[in-house]
Amino acid sequence: MSTHRAPKSGFAAEAQRKINSKYSEELAAECLEWIKEVTGEPINTSGDMDNFFEVLKDGTVLCTLANAIEAGTVKKVNTSKMAFKCMENISAFLEAAKKFGVPPQETFQSVDLWERQNLNSVVICIQSLGRKAGKYGKPSIGPKEADKNERQFSDEQLRAGQTVISLQYGSNKGATQSGINFGNTRHM
Repeated sequence: MSTHRAPKSGFAAEAQRKINSKYSEELAAECLEWIKEVTGEPINTSGDMDNFFEVLKDGTVLCTLANAIEAGTVKKVNTSKMAFKCMENISAFLEAAKKFGVPPQETFQSVDLWERQNLNSVVICIQSLGRKAGKYGKPSIGPKEADKNERQFSDEQLRAGQTVISLQYGSNKGATQSGINFGNTRHM
């Protein structure tokens, strides 16, 4: 049984093209190279969509990644190629990603990967996980996560801030409406 459906047409095809246009081969390759570095798995790190999909679609590499970040995170990795077993692997990885601190808006749905609906969201999730991995003593990718920088202000400092007239908003000195015309000019 194949997981491929009839090609989408009309609005669905246009929506799929739009999603695919956001996919970045460079970011995908960076993700795969990072996975290879963290897991030690001999995977093909080419960032094109076909390879990215083939490497990750059954979820085993993703589960291996989660376990490489923190041993025992995914208890059972299914090696069966049956659809529901692969989907279980992907779901287990997504649970692990959330546990590692990947925000819900940066995760993906299992079908985004399994049915190849939105590989860009898979890249976003792995990039986000890659930023969190540093906290677990693993190599990380992308920009460093910002640390919380809480400040304590006294009431006196807060009151002083309310009296400052801010020029941050600019001023309207020298502003005129000359040169502004809307629509077509009036012909006489």
